[in-house]
This record gives sequence, structure tokens and C-alpha cells, in this order.
Amino acid sequence: MQATLTFLGTGTSMGVPTLGCECAVCRSAVAPAGASGADFRNRRTRPSIHLAWNGHSVLIDTGPDFHAQAIRERVTHVDAVFYTHHHADHILGMDDLRPLSFRNPEPLPLFADEPTEAVLRRVFQYTFRSEDRYPTSARVRIFPLPAGAGAEVTLFGAVFQRIPVIHGRESITGYRFGSAAYLTDMSEIPAESLPLLQDLDILILDALRPEPHPSHSHLAKSVDYVSLLQPRRAFFTHMSHDLDHAATEAILPPHVRLAYDGLKLEFDIAPDSPHSSSQEHGA
Repeated sequence: MQATLTFLGTGTSMGVPTLGCECAVCRSAVAPAGASGADFRNRRTRPSIHLAWNGHSVLIDTGPDFHAQAIRERVTHVDAVFYTHHHADHILGMDDLRPLSFRNPEPLPLFADEPTEAVLRRVFQYTFRSEDRYPTSARVRIFPLPAGAGAEVTLFGAVFQRIPVIHGRESITGYRFGSAAYLTDMSEIPAESLPLLQDLDILILDALRPEPHPSHSHLAKSVDYVSLLQPRRAFFTHMSHDLDHAATEAILPPHVRLAYDGLKLEFDIAPDSPHSSSQEHGA
């Protein structure tokens, strides 16, 4: 079952260009097309992806740039959202789901772990409170992610498998769906998750900058993970202005590329992994 993955955003929590910065990468991100040094691939909004297959539309994360990203990529409906964790650059666009949720006959399902659910309910309390609810709040419902490495949610014939990763001092959620996996905001992949990442066509990894960072993987470390896991293709995301697109790709292996906002990838989203604890939604 073929699907299209679109990178809605590939930047850090501060985005690229970073406010107040005049470095070459930030300047190149906003330079007019054709100007010396211009490279639109350096324009990086906050990180998330969109998946489309058989008329279905699913998001992983809704960052603060979601409104502009959805307009840019013509996302006109959403059937579900999976959240990786509760940081601002991954959840603050949830309210922009409002007009899309009004079109659905049932509340739009949001899948989140317990810490992320708690933050969503606190930040968007006007959406989730039962009394005196804001009348045009998003029509959404949170479903808890099943616990444990490899736990699955089946949605519209595709299997979304939970892949725990370490983000600094926290455990957060990455996802495998068919032959692709999305692991943003990770500093380590724990041993329990490595067997779940075998035989991938596409592996998407955090690669913040050239130098090590306490809560994000850096360039060399992410290249090492690609060598360990041996996907057919790898793409790096959650990148800061310390990585120039063209210069960085020039030093990477041919099957490892930097993602950029708007990049589209085709892959097989058909379930192909052993089922563990599973929840099924949709048809």
C-alpha cells in the first residue's frame, strides 16, 4: 500500500532562520530565488510530517507553524494526529485543527502518551473542559498510546508502531509505519527499540548540528545510527542553522540526505511487522 510522506517542517524549536541571526545559513534561507547564496532548503519551520494514503491524511505532531505548513502543502483534511511528545514546537498548532475537525462526523482522534495528554489538556483546557466549553473549539478526542516498545495502533489499514527514544532525560515516542520510521528529537535509541527498526526503506532521524548536544543527536552520531540500522534511505530532520544544506549533503554518504520543508517521499505503508498489543481505529 503506497503512501506519500511530506516533511511539513524540518527545523528546531527556534526554526531557521533563527530570529535575530545573520549567519550565512539564516540569510540563505530568506534570500530571493536566484540571489547569490540563496537556498530555500535552509528555510526550516518547526518539525512535523504528513502522511497520505488511499485518501487518508495523518499528521505526526502539530507545531506552531502548522497553519502555514498546511496551506503550503494543501492539507485540506486530517483523519488523525500522532504526537511524539509534549514540547511546544510539537503541540502548539493543535488549535489550528479546528476548521479541519469541523468537517469530520466524529471527533478527530489524537494519539498521545500520558505526559503529552496531560500537557495538551492543560494548554488547551478550553478545548477539553466539559463545562462552559468554547463553542468553536476543535472537535478532538485524545486516545492514549498503548504502552511499551512495539505497541501498535492500526489506522485505516496501516500499522503505527511505538518506538521509544531518549530525548535528553525523557523517554518520548518515535513511530514506525510500514517501511518507514520517524524518530525526531532523539539523543539515543535504546536497545529495546533497535530490533523494531530493521529492514527499513526510510529512516528519519534527528540531526541537530555538527557538535554533540545533551538532548538531540548530532550529525556524526546520526550517521552512525544509519550505519548500525542499515536502512535503504535515511533523512535527517530537526536541524539548526549550524547545518547548511548543500555543504552538509556533500560530506554525507549517497543514501543519507538532509530533509527539507516540502520534501515528499514515496514508500510502502502496508503493515509488515509482528503485532504486539494493538488498538484498531478506522476502517
